[in-house]
Amino acid sequence: MKVQPLHKSQAMRERANMPDYDQTAAEFSWAKARDSMGGPIPGMLNIAYEAVDRHVAEGRGSVTALRWVARDGSRREFSYSEMKTETDRFARLLQDLDVKPGDKVFSLLGRVPELYFAALGSLKAGAIFCPLFSVFGPEPVRARMEIGGANVLVTRQKDYLRKVAPVRAALPSLRHVLLVDAVDGAPSDTLNLGALLAKTPADYEIAETRPDDIALLHFTSGTTGKPKGALHAHEAVVAHQATGRIALDLRPGDIYWCTADPGWVTGMSYGIIAPLTNGVTMLIDAGEFNAEAWYDLLEAEGVNVWYTAPTAIRLLMMAGDDLPRARDLSALRFLASVGEPLNPEAVIWSNRIFGKPFHDNWWQTETGGIMISNYASMDVKPGSMGKPLPGIEAAIVDVQDQGDEEGLTFLGAPMTTGHLALKSGWPSMFRGYLNEDARYQACFMNGWYLSGDLAMRDRDGYFWFVGRADDVIKSSGHLIGPFEVESALIEHPAVAEAAVIGVPDERAGEIVKAYVLLNPDHKPDDALRKSLLGHARKRLGAAIAPREIVIVDDLPRTKSGKIMRRLLKARELGLPEGDLSTLEKAST
Repeated sequence: MKVQPLHKSQAMRERANMPDYDQTAAEFSWAKARDSMGGPIPGMLNIAYEAVDRHVAEGRGSVTALRWVARDGSRREFSYSEMKTETDRFARLLQDLDVKPGDKVFSLLGRVPELYFAALGSLKAGAIFCPLFSVFGPEPVRARMEIGGANVLVTRQKDYLRKVAPVRAALPSLRHVLLVDAVDGAPSDTLNLGALLAKTPADYEIAETRPDDIALLHFTSGTTGKPKGALHAHEAVVAHQATGRIALDLRPGDIYWCTADPGWVTGMSYGIIAPLTNGVTMLIDAGEFNAEAWYDLLEAEGVNVWYTAPTAIRLLMMAGDDLPRARDLSALRFLASVGEPLNPEAVIWSNRIFGKPFHDNWWQTETGGIMISNYASMDVKPGSMGKPLPGIEAAIVDVQDQGDEEGLTFLGAPMTTGHLALKSGWPSMFRGYLNEDARYQACFMNGWYLSGDLAMRDRDGYFWFVGRADDVIKSSGHLIGPFEVESALIEHPAVAEAAVIGVPDERAGEIVKAYVLLNPDHKPDDALRKSLLGHARKRLGAAIAPREIVIVDDLPRTKSGKIMRRLLKARELGLPEGDLSTLEKAST
């Protein structure tokens, strides 16, 4: 999509936490960022200390840390001092239950305050915390707890009875199940968390964790086989704090809303750690997506920084322009998007509606934090991922056979498609796949992390997403990135979302097939299908445009909102569908 950059005013640049990208990139070092942190003991580094205790120690304990909005609209607030008390109490309970540093505490909870206390309390105790989506069905829960060797589970009674109790015998490492809502008649092999905490003192001396000690376990699904468990260390907090400040422009006193569920890595890195380490007030909404309710919340709470997913943005676009225009959203200072590439149309829409664009960024579960981003002080090129975070070296490379000593060829020509690679060594880089060292080592070559994504870099240093390496379509000698075709289709006024795959063709090798979801005011018929084909050919040319367009009622997506192209392709070709545990409509 040929669009003009969205230019930032000089005043906007000067107000940003990072007024000058080039200057900051030249001066920034992870060592300096690390030196600004550390607990009361030399050499110590603990995520929960940096997120909570530090603020109390430095006199900011009265600031609201967490504002929770229940489904019925009621609210509960916790200051940083109250967060310290609650997380100390949970850590002390773990200690009393003989949970040792390195033991694994899993959660199977929705967005409730107990989840946040458990996460940070576990980290204070030196345990490894692993969040699971509360809507996971029994099989994905069992698989992750079995692979992860769960020692403690924090959950609700009904979820335990339905999803864990029937398979508990297959989980020999699971010693304690803590129920946040235990009632009379609770299973005898569980513990009442509320009752235990009521008797537990809140005096706790935080564990002396070191930067390389493992803190977090995040599961991510591959295209086939069992889920992978990515391990992250306490040192990741250095990147979480820095990226929150630089990429999300977070400032002490901000009202910040990250819509991601903590069962997803974004919900931990940027739904808990980054905002708290930057001293903001986190807004937690327990409800599900509803366009009108979301706009009401943005207005009523005076949200300053908003971080959400492309799927949600497209749903807001479908809901129309009247809803946001009827509200005072002037408190919004910075908008950001995460989860999958953000289509140019959505960036332009947000700039028109909110007076500022959504800022896309790129990262993965394995990177632990934002690696490439559009910044508050930088012009936005709609459709671009932005520029590397200061301290991050990114490159476009051609990958040879792993037996080649050279291994990588660096591609310098602008807009040349290649593999997106990062120079290894940043603080939030994952430290391994649990029990899969060979798989972990295969992610690196000559000191570079290979992301598995294809991208391009333009003359100005902006990076552009092409697609996952295994998603790219090869048709008659052309390499076609699904995102380019999907973005062109979304430009059509009838299209709300699109997903593109390659299907085998004897002559071309592969041809492009598109699945589109329509906006509510459009009806599927042959005339519309022809209009879509014509629009795509005009925008992309016959060599790249879809040969076939299927209008669908829904698209398969993960619980975090990402469209699952590989599932569309598997169904098209009659192939095994692989791991479906993160599928949005999987059995719960």
